[in-house]
Amino acid sequence: MTNFAIRPARPDEAVGISTLAQRSKAHWGYDDEFLSAFRSELTLRPDQLAPKRAQVAVAEPDEAGAQRLLGFATLEGEAPAGELGMLFVEPEVIGQGVGKALFQHISTLAGQLGFHRLTIAADPFAEPFYLAQGAVRIGAVPSGSIPGRSLPLLAYAI
Repeated sequence: MTNFAIRPARPDEAVGISTLAQRSKAHWGYDDEFLSAFRSELTLRPDQLAPKRAQVAVAEPDEAGAQRLLGFATLEGEAPAGELGMLFVEPEVIGQGVGKALFQHISTLAGQLGFHRLTIAADPFAEPFYLAQGAVRIGAVPSGSIPGRSLPLLAYAI
């Protein structure tokens, strides 16, 4: 997919971003009970978008001027070491380059802001994607939503 742009998220997009995150997480076949445990973790308020440096991928405007949200990512923390906090893509465009473009955009932004390293607490299903982007596994971290579950911890050098 090539007809999209990446730009900073606007506060009025918080609800759309949050519902996209939930749809994207559900893409991996998690059941409703499992997904409900993540609901608050996947919900972003309008006032959180700027501090988390949220970036959105949007399709080119339609005839009415509307831009469809295709994905988003957040760059969190302070230089020199930060975190790719979230990266989610609309399920119907997974595998079409949106996630890769968002990852590259966040990495470039991180470099411009003086970051040298990003950590990523990845969903196990997303780990292969991050490894393909050049991240390396450095360990595991406990899930913030599911007691007893651990997530792959990855690092990416800027």
